[in-house]
Amino acid sequence: MNTEDKPELDGTTEQKIKAAAKKLFTQKGYSAVKTREIAAEAGINLALLNYYFRSKEKLFELVMADNFITFVDGASHIINNETTTFDKKVELLAAHYIDILIENPDVPRFVLNEIQNHPEKLAKAMSAKLDIFNSIIMKQLSEEIQKGNMMPVNRIHFMINIIGLAVFPFAAKPLLVKVGQINESTFVALLEERKLLIPIWIKNMYKPKEMN
Repeated sequence: MNTEDKPELDGTTEQKIKAAAKKLFTQKGYSAVKTREIAAEAGINLALLNYYFRSKEKLFELVMADNFITFVDGASHIINNETTTFDKKVELLAAHYIDILIENPDVPRFVLNEIQNHPEKLAKAMSAKLDIFNSIIMKQLSEEIQKGNMMPVNRIHFMINIIGLAVFPFAAKPLLVKVGQINESTFVALLEERKLLIPIWIKNMYKPKEMN
């Protein structure tokens, strides 16, 4: 096929391919997915998929980039905002992660698969998008500790706790639905409540002993 014969890939078809790839990568992990499965899921010719995306790895990188743009970009604006307080940033982060995951509930499973199977790819994508440990929120964390408003805490623990409290319900949703006997609307209601609770939990978790 020469350049003159190159078929046009319209935006709708491109999104179908990315959606199919995301679904299969999330369900099965990168290694277990074949390009012909992606093509079949998207309802297109395998040759067309290969021509435009060249390889499964290239398509995976695009899907992962889309996931991280969705998940990380908003967080970057929050943690580096010089006009908001430390407490406000914690509130906004909790709400951001929960809102994003309500719209993209498969992202946690996708990320967990890649942590296990391709941590180097995930680390590269993350470091390119978000420098958490040199952010404004981390400077404010140090200031809060120095003022005595918070007990000393490892910065890694701090971020793991915020992200974990927001993300874990999505990763555990299938179990929660079975064990807790909750439906979709109840699950979303719990998440809305969680937006308010996470900042309270974080604040109490690191409250100095003399303030307890």
